[in-house]
Amino acid sequence: MRTLNDFPRTPRSLLTRLFHPSLTPRRGGGFQAILLACLAGPLTLPAQEWIWHDGGEIQPNERRVFRKEFVTTYQVASADLVAAGYNEIEVFINGKSVARSDDWQKPARADVVAAIRTGRNVIAVRGKNDSGAAAILLKLKIRYGNLGGPDIVTDKNWISSDKEEEGWEGLHFKPEGWTKARSFGKLGVEPWGNILPAKRAVPVEELSILDGFEVELLHSATEEEGSWVCMTVDNQGRFIISPDPGGLLRVTWSPGAKEVGIERLNLEVHGAQGLLHALDSLYISGEGPDGPGIYRLTDDDGDDRFDHTRLLKKFSDGGDHGPHAIVLGPDKKLYYMNGNRTKPPEGISPFSPYRNYGEDHLLPQAPDPRGHNVGVTAPGGYVARSDPDGENWELMLAGFRNAYDLAFNAEGEMFTYDSDMEWDWGAPWYRPTRILHCVSGGEYGWRNGSGKWPDYYADSLPSVIDVGIGSPTGVKFGTQSHFPDRYRKAFYAHDWTYGRILAIHLSPEGASYTGSIDTLLQGRALNVTDLEFGPDGAMYFITGGWRKPTGLYRVSWSGSPDESRAKKSAAPDAKAAKARALRRRLESLHGEPTPGAVDLIWPHLDSPDRWIRYAARIAIEAQDPKLWKNRALGETRTNASLTALLALARVGDASLHQELTAALLRRLRTKLTEEQNLTALRALDLVFIRMGRPESGPARSAIDVLLSLQHPSGTVRLNQELTRTLVYLEAPEVIGRALDLLEAAPTQEDRVQYLFLLRNVKSGWTLEQRRRYFAWFNLDRKDAPHSDTVHKWFADVGRAFNDGASFPRYFANIRKVAAATLSETETRELADLLKPPETFPAPARVAREFVANWTMEMLVPELDRVDGKRSLAQGREAYLAAQCHQCHRFNNEGGDVGPDLTGVASRFNRHDLLESILEPSKTVSDLFQDTTFLLHDGEEVTGRIIQENGGRVIVEVGFVIREPLILFKKDIASRQASTLSPMPQGLVGVLTKDDMLDLLAYLESGMKAPVAKP
Repeated sequence: MRTLNDFPRTPRSLLTRLFHPSLTPRRGGGFQAILLACLAGPLTLPAQEWIWHDGGEIQPNERRVFRKEFVTTYQVASADLVAAGYNEIEVFINGKSVARSDDWQKPARADVVAAIRTGRNVIAVRGKNDSGAAAILLKLKIRYGNLGGPDIVTDKNWISSDKEEEGWEGLHFKPEGWTKARSFGKLGVEPWGNILPAKRAVPVEELSILDGFEVELLHSATEEEGSWVCMTVDNQGRFIISPDPGGLLRVTWSPGAKEVGIERLNLEVHGAQGLLHALDSLYISGEGPDGPGIYRLTDDDGDDRFDHTRLLKKFSDGGDHGPHAIVLGPDKKLYYMNGNRTKPPEGISPFSPYRNYGEDHLLPQAPDPRGHNVGVTAPGGYVARSDPDGENWELMLAGFRNAYDLAFNAEGEMFTYDSDMEWDWGAPWYRPTRILHCVSGGEYGWRNGSGKWPDYYADSLPSVIDVGIGSPTGVKFGTQSHFPDRYRKAFYAHDWTYGRILAIHLSPEGASYTGSIDTLLQGRALNVTDLEFGPDGAMYFITGGWRKPTGLYRVSWSGSPDESRAKKSAAPDAKAAKARALRRRLESLHGEPTPGAVDLIWPHLDSPDRWIRYAARIAIEAQDPKLWKNRALGETRTNASLTALLALARVGDASLHQELTAALLRRLRTKLTEEQNLTALRALDLVFIRMGRPESGPARSAIDVLLSLQHPSGTVRLNQELTRTLVYLEAPEVIGRALDLLEAAPTQEDRVQYLFLLRNVKSGWTLEQRRRYFAWFNLDRKDAPHSDTVHKWFADVGRAFNDGASFPRYFANIRKVAAATLSETETRELADLLKPPETFPAPARVAREFVANWTMEMLVPELDRVDGKRSLAQGREAYLAAQCHQCHRFNNEGGDVGPDLTGVASRFNRHDLLESILEPSKTVSDLFQDTTFLLHDGEEVTGRIIQENGGRVIVEVGFVIREPLILFKKDIASRQASTLSPMPQGLVGVLTKDDMLDLLAYLESGMKAPVAKP
């Protein structure tokens, strides 16, 4: 691994300069600039107009010039220009020519950020017509960062002249005698029409919906209205919506209205990912005058405008994994859902229900090898609570990856839909998207990389139902709907990736719930983001995010009353209701210590209901351990004993190590169920994690007990947990037993788990055991020696280990860590297994010459030709020729730098898929976003963070071949997210038009496409 000193001292790192020559750090921005830009404009959204010189009747071959001055208050992060003229146009910024076009049907587009200075600027245009109509059209979209920025458009406020005087296009020219331009109408006016076709929301004809329901598309947002992220309903039934990019919109519509009314709210807070209108206030989770946080806006003078803004709580981070939804709870308190990159804010109560947390891993874990959320530790995603004024903050529950929203059912129970980490597919720590019952003090086990807890850990809680792959966004219960009873009680969950609205039907089970799933509605590239129920009892949902097409839709019940009655839910379960009431009584003791609470709590530590035991344990942990320590050590009831000992392992001090270990080993010597054995093992692990390694005598006693429980015929998860603890205790017997279990394991995930657990074992191996172990890393190598077991497994599955984008790197790192434990003799004896797999050059391909600098305008009119008649084989050739396989996976083949493209057609329509290829930097997900570091010596480095600890940061730099580079924190002056995609533009320039269309067809074919091996 190299450090910065290994690179030449250039103005930026060598690899960054080679592959991103146009990238320069554009710092600055800030709320003030955005606010000035917003206040300078009208309340309506700006739209470009066709303009010309106001000089009487237009004659053939006129040449006219135009000017518009504008001010940028801070440095500009991006500036995108689009301009058209009938018949010719040339655009200048501050005297420099930046774009031209001689075909009005093919507008010029350019990135002009380099031409704009901080402060006063001028944009100037020369237009020329041939005959007949004459006009120019222009839009310059400026962004200071994530908060947005001004749009400069042609309108009648421009000035024009029929004379080209010297320096007319420059900043210091004085336009004496120039007059206001003449407007012929907004974009779309005849005779030019809409030469910049807007992205359109998915039409209802392309949606499938359950029988008895009806869906309407009320509005398809224009480009100026942005891509809609989240919404709330105000006290007049209007929708307040957060678009990306920009501020907030207020949307008015009522049943029977022909059009949707939209106005921009000029507010001090932007980039909202959470909105709530309640208690005569608008609560916003977004960027404001004091950075990312929760803001409360009020209308103090009653003019229907929010005129007072107050920060309730500042947060450390924003973005896709930052602060999300705000919900008013049944207790009239505010609940905040925050993603796993948002650290708990200052001022959290020490008596919060969720406290005393940690990573709590017995063995070393592996961070995500592609750098996602490196360095992020517990609590991960969490729910916080405060009163309406933002005082008295509590941490309620945590352990989510990146849940976006939460909702309460009619009984006041909280639920969410948490996301998966699709890069982990195939690894034992992969967890699907799942519906979670969110209870006080709940721990749901997300940890970075390989560290995610299995849901059988007794100090965590399981899901209500696992959904599978997807991207959770908005959720809501149908309590306020006019739907049939079954669907009025349903929990609605949005899946952005697969364009689904799921109806989760919850059934009480003990103190929690189970569930089943219906798909209420689905559509291809229907990127659903949020939903609300209106006063009319209908569901209103929006699509958008990542600047995807936005629509406002309405879902209503259109079935007959008889059908509605036929869908009645089952009668309430009195026993389950009693169990939930008991759980909530125990949860009321999750705060400060309460006199007499121990006696109230103790009987319920023995409950057969996991959720009641969990609530009782969190309650007992809130009490002084001195009051219940001896009671826990002497408890004789099995469940109560294990639950109390688990609690004591979490809150006791190291002086209890020996007593706790002995008590747990006594329990493990008795006949226990699998669940009880797992609870005892987890408690024992926590003793070692939090109180230290046992001495040799107790360690050997523990080894003997654990070995007596480990059997080939035992359950997979018990055997794996026993292996984990035996590895930690350095039991000599663990290697042979674990290898036997590895070779008998039925799934890839189980085999990888044993390889992972054994990787740190340094001693006690025989040479034959080493061979058995390393053989599993060489399945694709025909020259490597394999046992019959390995050969048979490979023949049965037909492939080596393979799945999610991070899996190959995880697998390689397991091998690397294990190889580092070998002695010199072992390394020499195992050379046949340790040598790197042979690599062969890709088949020779005919070098392609440059064809065209493809733009959206050149290819959008051809998209209808992407049909079933296109050649997937030629599409694959185009995919390889453009080097897509170097960075992207498709059908389990290819690189892992960029996103997996196998299912890309399910979340992107054809237009957006083409845009992501031609304009990769237009929208960059934080999953793939690079970071630009400014060093104290003036050098800049851009790359993806893959590890951060102690005094250094390791980043991957470059394109295709990304190499690790060490930066020392003492050398770093600042850092910021890069606005440029790691994917360079222009790679498809070697493709013909038909190649491009075949490429799109190939990508849309997904798993049906031929495998794209180079």
